Amino acid sequence: MKRVTVPFFISHQGCPHTCVFCDQRAISGSRGLLPDRNELLVKIGQWSRSAGQRPLEVAFFGGTFTALERVVQQRLLAPLQSLLASGTISAVRISTRPDALDRETVQWLAGQGVAVIEVGVQSMDNQVLAAAGRGHDGEAAAAAIACIKACGLTAGAQLMPGLPGDTPLKALSSLQRVIEAGADFVRLYPALVLAGTELARLYVSEKYRPLSLDEGVTVCKQLLLMALKAGVDVIRIGLQADQGLTSGSILAGCWHPALGQLIYSELFHDLLIQLTTELSDGVPLTIRCHPGRVADVVGHSRKNLNRLARLGVAVKRVVADKTVSSLEVEVCSLNKCLKGSILNDLYY
Repeated sequence: MKRVTVPFFISHQGCPHTCVFCDQRAISGSRGLLPDRNELLVKIGQWSRSAGQRPLEVAFFGGTFTALERVVQQRLLAPLQSLLASGTISAVRISTRPDALDRETVQWLAGQGVAVIEVGVQSMDNQVLAAAGRGHDGEAAAAAIACIKACGLTAGAQLMPGLPGDTPLKALSSLQRVIEAGADFVRLYPALVLAGTELARLYVSEKYRPLSLDEGVTVCKQLLLMALKAGVDVIRIGLQADQGLTSGSILAGCWHPALGQLIYSELFHDLLIQLTTELSDGVPLTIRCHPGRVADVVGHSRKNLNRLARLGVAVKRVVADKTVSSLEVEVCSLNKCLKGSILNDLYY
């Protein structure tokens, strides 16, 4: 059963640096003020009533949770203890920086009910990290992930391909290194140029060229495929569309409100190209896929089917079929069917 996350945004709180790309208030739509006990309990109560039987977790996003004074961390976590004990909430999740974690801190957090720690890695390349003003190196990120895992908690890594000095090879290497460090899941956030940031100044002065949408999709489909093959969940691709991100704050970069779907669609497009090449009898094809993947297979605005048509491949219909796994498709002509898998049949 899918977990429901109750989010509290503490934008910039505890952050020792302002990175070149960062404007968390625009991203979250939050001023980043720390919630008091009553605000925590009221919001959790509201979400609990609408969650039904789904498990509930509380998450503190943005900022650097573990760089807050310990007394402040305690104040935020203390109201949750009785809810954890009663089963009203099942877990607590926090976000932090690699250089704001050590074994003692992780163990203390575990004792407060924190089960998941997400680390803002962004890149594992030291030159990219320096250009972004992160204030730590890649080894700090690897050590933080390893520390979380050693203490028995779930570790997540947030990666930001497309920062100044980044390349597709560096982005792939960064993902490989966080996988090797033990990350259980990742989020992929292609770099965006937000108004008012240092990155915006570099962009306007033509000292930085961000990834275009097409470039970002190409890089991210390779990252997604690498993660899928490694058995590492990609729980988010691209920042969530909200008022802060659709009111003119984005100057440039790889942005689309359904970026994750675009990237999954590209993987299915590439798989379909491989399969349909072997069925070149000119007969309109039937494609079968998992019900949850029909939109990805068809493509945004039917992009995949239109591209196949331009190659002379006619698709009669796309059929939802529960017997097909979520990363497979089956393509059938009159006399032959071929099944392919993103995991087993795609390589970049």
